[in-house]
Amino acid sequence: MFSTAQQQKVKLGLNVLLTEKRDWIQGKSIGLITNHTGVDATLRSNYQLLAEMPSCRLSAIFSPEHGFWGAVQDGITVNNLDVSDENLSQSHLASVPVYSLYGQSVRPTANQLEGIDLLIYDMQDVGARYYTYISTLLHAMEAASDHSIEFVVADRPNPITGNAVEGPILVRGCESFVGIHTMPIRYGLTIGELATLLKVECVPACRLKVAWMHGYERGMWYDETGLQWVPPSPNMPTLTTAVLYPGLCLFEGTNMSEGRGTTKPFEYIGAPWCNGERWAKTLNALGLPGVLFRPVVFTPAPVAESTKHAKQTCGGVAIHITDRGHFLPVETVIHMLSTLSTEYRDDFAFRPTHFDRLAGNNWLRDALLNGESLDEIQARWTEELQVWCENTTQYHTYT
Repeated sequence: MFSTAQQQKVKLGLNVLLTEKRDWIQGKSIGLITNHTGVDATLRSNYQLLAEMPSCRLSAIFSPEHGFWGAVQDGITVNNLDVSDENLSQSHLASVPVYSLYGQSVRPTANQLEGIDLLIYDMQDVGARYYTYISTLLHAMEAASDHSIEFVVADRPNPITGNAVEGPILVRGCESFVGIHTMPIRYGLTIGELATLLKVECVPACRLKVAWMHGYERGMWYDETGLQWVPPSPNMPTLTTAVLYPGLCLFEGTNMSEGRGTTKPFEYIGAPWCNGERWAKTLNALGLPGVLFRPVVFTPAPVAESTKHAKQTCGGVAIHITDRGHFLPVETVIHMLSTLSTEYRDDFAFRPTHFDRLAGNNWLRDALLNGESLDEIQARWTEELQVWCENTTQYHTYT
C-alpha cells in the first residue's frame, strides 16, 4: 500500500481533472483515449473513476498500439474490443465500446465520435519520439479539431525527466507513426506540455485544455514521483527499460536482436554471430558516461512473427546503467553501432527503411557506415537541438 506521503507527492492530472477541474467534464458525453496505464496513485482505472461519476457519461474508449490491456506485441494490428469479452463483461466497460486506434484507423472516426462532447487523453508515455502513443495523441487532436470536440489531456510524468534532450531532430518530410513531428528523439516534455506544443505547431484549432499535475518537478525520474510503475507496453517492463529506450530502440532498425523475447528487452543486444566478450571489452574501453557492458548469451523466444533470431543462441552485451543522470542513451548507441559497423562489417547490417524512420532522417545510417566520429555526427544536430531547447521553454509548466 502507498503511504499518504507517497500518494500526495505527485497528484496526477487525472485526479486534478476529477476534482479541481470537475466542471470540465460535468454534463459531458466523454470519449476516453487510454489503456491499462490510465490509473491513479492507488491503481484505480480512469474508466472506472469516470463511470462512477453521475455528472458525466463515459460513451466510448479508444486504445492505442498494444491494445486496451497492453498485451499485444509491437506492430501488430489491434481490433476493436467486443464488450462481451469476459474481461469486460463484469467490469465498468460492460456497455462501453472500445475502439482501436491501431487497426483499421489511427484516429477516431466520425461514426465513433458521434454524440461525444469531450475527448480525454490519459495514458503513460515514455518520453521518446518513437513511442506511438504520442502519434495517437496528435491524430486524436486532429480528429477532435475536425469535429469541434473539446480535448483534454490529463498530464502524467515524463518518466525519464523533463530536463534532458538528446538526438537528432526529425527532418520534415520524414514523419511516420514512429516519428510524428519535428522533434528530437528524447524531447524533454510531459505529455501535457507536448500537447500544448502540438496545438500551436500542428492543430491550432484544437480546443485543448490540460489538467496539470501538482507536486511534479521537471527533474523527477518516475521512481521519485511516489507513483507505481505500470509497464506501458509488453517490452517496457521497468523504468530502466524506459531510460535505455531512446537509444536502444535504434537497434530495431538493424539485424541484431534488441532483446525482445527475453526478460530484458532493450537491455540485451546481440546476434548469433556476435562475440559478446570481445564487444563488451571494446565498449567498456570507451569509458562512456554512466554505463557498463557485460557479455551475455541469450535465446529470444518467438513472442511475435517479427522477433529477430527467435530460438537462436545469441552472443552480445547486457547494458548496465551505473549513473542515469550522466547516461546518454543516444550517444551510447551511436558508439555501439559504430563499433559493430567496424568489427562486424560482414555480418552487421541496417534495415534501411526502418532505421531511417526511427532516426528521423536518411543521413545517420550513411554517417555510421562511412565511419564518421561521434563528434562529427553530433555536430549535425547540436545547433538544431539547441534551437529546440530554446523554443520549447515556452511550453514548460513545471520547474
